[in-house]
Amino acid sequence: MNEAPRMSVDQLNTVLAQSAFLAPYGFSVRSCEEKQCTLIVPFSASLERPGGIVSGMTIMGAADVAMWLAIMGERGTQEQWVTTDMKTAFLRSARQENVVCVARILKLGKRTVYGTAECSNEQGQLLAHHVISYARIFE
Repeated sequence: MNEAPRMSVDQLNTVLAQSAFLAPYGFSVRSCEEKQCTLIVPFSASLERPGGIVSGMTIMGAADVAMWLAIMGERGTQEQWVTTDMKTAFLRSARQENVVCVARILKLGKRTVYGTAECSNEQGQLLAHHVISYARIFE
């Protein structure tokens, strides 16, 4: 389908570093395998909401970005993809701890991508489950 070589963890971390809108989160790629990307969100007090838990928008953002990077891992950076739908179930709070988000592509088409992401703490306790769809922008 695509002739782009698989992108490395270093290349995906460069994409993150060059995406100014993501700077406040401190995201980093831990691993990138076939149709899968693991993203780390380091704990920062600036990402807490009142009550001392990591904000929902941080956890949802991590899932969204992990899927975006998983797509890039498969298709490279030449194509532009955007989120079209995301459903999130929050299952547990994160408190003063890193978040690990694993995005998995279940269907990779020419125009659409469908997948899931799970955010957990470093001990493997599931924090949130996400179902995400992406669409390719054609210019």
